[in-house]
Amino acid sequence: MSELWGWLIFGGIVAIMLSLDLGVLQRRAHVIPLREATVWSAVWIGLALVFNVGIWVEMGPVRGMEFLTGYLIEESLSVDNLFVFLVIFAYFHVPLLYQPRVLKWGILGALVMRAAMLFGGLELIRRFHWMTYIFGVILVLTGLRILVGKEERVEPERNPVLRLFRRVFPVTPQLHGEHFFVKVEGRWHATPLLVALIAVETTDLVFALDSIPAVLAVTRDPFIVYTSNIFAILGLRALFFMLSGILGLFAYLRYGVAVILAFVGVKMLIAGYVKIPISVSLAVVFGVLTLSILASVFFRVPPAFDVVRPIFRNAQACARFCRDLMADPRVPRRSRWFLRLALLYALSPVDLIPDFIPVAGHLDDVIILSLLFFFALRAIPEGVVREVWQATQRGGG
Repeated sequence: MSELWGWLIFGGIVAIMLSLDLGVLQRRAHVIPLREATVWSAVWIGLALVFNVGIWVEMGPVRGMEFLTGYLIEESLSVDNLFVFLVIFAYFHVPLLYQPRVLKWGILGALVMRAAMLFGGLELIRRFHWMTYIFGVILVLTGLRILVGKEERVEPERNPVLRLFRRVFPVTPQLHGEHFFVKVEGRWHATPLLVALIAVETTDLVFALDSIPAVLAVTRDPFIVYTSNIFAILGLRALFFMLSGILGLFAYLRYGVAVILAFVGVKMLIAGYVKIPISVSLAVVFGVLTLSILASVFFRVPPAFDVVRPIFRNAQACARFCRDLMADPRVPRRSRWFLRLALLYALSPVDLIPDFIPVAGHLDDVIILSLLFFFALRAIPEGVVREVWQATQRGGG
């Protein structure tokens, strides 16, 4: 099968499925139930895998593995980014009835933007080889930032595109059904539903800055790059409604994504010196995703873990909290052992990665202290941790 036939088959699949999913079945606004979302998620994933088999048979196993690796990377990034869509819908008070409409147009817009950015990235690498190293550094730094940094707050009101839009276009204070525009006193106004759509589109644009270099680290083949990316995006809407109620269970997925981004970034940086086979890349991506999902299922994060997370970058605050927690008689003996180890590490002059190094300076502290506190807090009641934490904060203040 020639690549031209591959493009034609891909275009036909996308056109038929979008017409069926968005044009026929979703013509009337309705809340998408779990069963419908699960069926459509299975359909999109199944189509991607069937297409992958076709590539494997007709174009060879290497391109088949490249497609699957790129698809897995994009799908994992998409799941991690669904949290942000939940925040956007909650912020703009978009009811479940109208969320499918916002995501429908958001995905259609993403198809166009991703095409421009993907082929633009390929052209940059073709014309300027040194852009490979720029993309590699971006991926490594993004992975390290996720591992080291605390959870970032999503604040739509600070989105510069939204702020500019509100200045040049009047926005109604309340929703008007599923309409993006309404006429008020003879003048067209945007509704909060359109503002939510703009927030989704601009957020996807930011996400693309991570996902596009990641897939370019796997392959430079335009056909594989675009089709793997688009198949993952097309199933995003159904995946959102299937997972929206249980996204909190995937606590470790973002760390798996961070490891994958760092890995493909390093792969990109050393490509001129060491060639990592695509089979190895696929094994790493699949293995890391599997481990992060299994860890999320079998090793639940202690409820109070996020409360103490900020102290992992401050040795003095960590040591003070460890002492206060060990002094509480309600703390079990087995938890005290992990707290003692955390205290010894916080007070130790040993620093595996010097703190003055940007981004990665606190990586060793965050990883080691996170593990020790994870096991220490599992046996301590959440109320005890929060009570001692507040007392430590008052004493330290």
